[in-house]
Amino acid sequence: MTAIQWSDGAPIYRQLKERVIAMMLDGVLKPGDALPSVRQVAAEYQLNPITVSRAYQELADEALVEKRRGLGMYVTEEAAKKLLASERERFLTEEWPMVLERIQRLGLRANELLKSAQGGTQ
Repeated sequence: MTAIQWSDGAPIYRQLKERVIAMMLDGVLKPGDALPSVRQVAAEYQLNPITVSRAYQELADEALVEKRRGLGMYVTEEAAKKLLASERERFLTEEWPMVLERIQRLGLRANELLKSAQGGTQ
C-alpha cells in the first residue's frame, strides 16, 4: 500500500476501504491478488487491527475480497467488474448532475470541453 493521509471527515476504516477500492479500480490490486495482512497494515499505518479488520470485513461483505482460511484475503475475480459498474452508477447519479449543471451555468459547449480535455486552449 502507499502513503495515506487520514482525514477527520470519515471513519478511518472507511477511508482504508476506499483506498483498497481505488487500488482495485486502478489495477494495482488485481483479481487473485492477496491483500496485505491485517497486522501488516495495522503496523505500517499505526492503526488498531480492529480498524483494519472492519475495512476488510466490509470488502468481504460486498464480495470484493474473499477469505481463504489460513491464507488471508484475496481480491475476487468479479471485483473489478462490480466496482466499475457501481462507480459508474454513482458518478452518473451523484456527481454528473452537478457537473452538468455547472457546465450549463457557465455556458460551455461540448467542443470546448473536448478541446480542453485534449490539452488545447480555447
